[in-house]
Amino acid sequence: MRASRLLSVLLLLQNRGRMTAEELAEELEVSVRTVYRDIDALSASGVPVYADRGRTGGYRLVDGYRTRLTGMTEEEAQSLSLAGLPVAAAELGLGTVLAAAQLKLYAALPAELRDRAGRVAERFYLDVPGWHRGIESLPALSAIADAVWSSHRIRIRYERWGQRVVERELEPLGLILKAGNWYLAGRCDGTDRTYRISRVLELTDLGEVFERPAGFDLARYWQEWSEQFERRMYPRVAVVRLSPRAQALVPFYAGSVGARALRDCRNEPDADGWLTVELPVEPGEPAIGELLRFGPHLEVLEPADLRAELAEAIEEMGAFYG
Repeated sequence: MRASRLLSVLLLLQNRGRMTAEELAEELEVSVRTVYRDIDALSASGVPVYADRGRTGGYRLVDGYRTRLTGMTEEEAQSLSLAGLPVAAAELGLGTVLAAAQLKLYAALPAELRDRAGRVAERFYLDVPGWHRGIESLPALSAIADAVWSSHRIRIRYERWGQRVVERELEPLGLILKAGNWYLAGRCDGTDRTYRISRVLELTDLGEVFERPAGFDLARYWQEWSEQFERRMYPRVAVVRLSPRAQALVPFYAGSVGARALRDCRNEPDADGWLTVELPVEPGEPAIGELLRFGPHLEVLEPADLRAELAEAIEEMGAFYG
């Protein structure tokens, strides 16, 4: 552990130049006293570390010194696939591992390429979760990730929709990060299923190694599952008229499903710019709330029962407001 940290100190100084003890401590998540001891250990081993005194001082390597001790561990190499997702890496328990891997990678680059990589990190940042969404509690995520890596069977207690708790034994095949939410693709009783990680209440690693199904493609599985999920979520189709204002609001109020319906529409707007579209909607009351968001900029034409339900809701609202 200490040898790895000493290498990290060395690579930080090599990549960034002069750094204070406080900056090193913050980067490595250790105390300043630990940094002092590490610097002494590096000096004792022959690494030319110098301390510049004064307000702008800090530690630096003698000009021109470079180390070639940049070999990556297996964990560090695996973590590089999450290099653009630092938050996801941290949630998986790979935050410090990813930082060490990136540090070694930068150290191995020529100076010009290293500078360019640094500029990219300074100018671009990826924030995965959507707006107005809290961060989910994911106590089981790291353990599930370990089971995925090691192909270990697990047992989970899982809260299904409607707050019904069930117990399942499954083979974890892969993790998916979708719009800030983590999902597990797992095989249970010979069937591939999807579980939302935040609903896993308890997890036990059974220690049994399973053989991954031949030809399983995580990306293809997720695409197919997502399409089926959308069809279940939006089983009805409403024929609606949309004003120009409503057409602009569709991506915000009806999401990607509505945006796709608008994009695939082959009808032409009328003289006032209103467009007739077949819009997928949720079943029951959620559809009423979804359509009411558009206010007077949307008219439901079909089905008749949905039009009647919407008219009744509007009448009740009118009674409240006079």
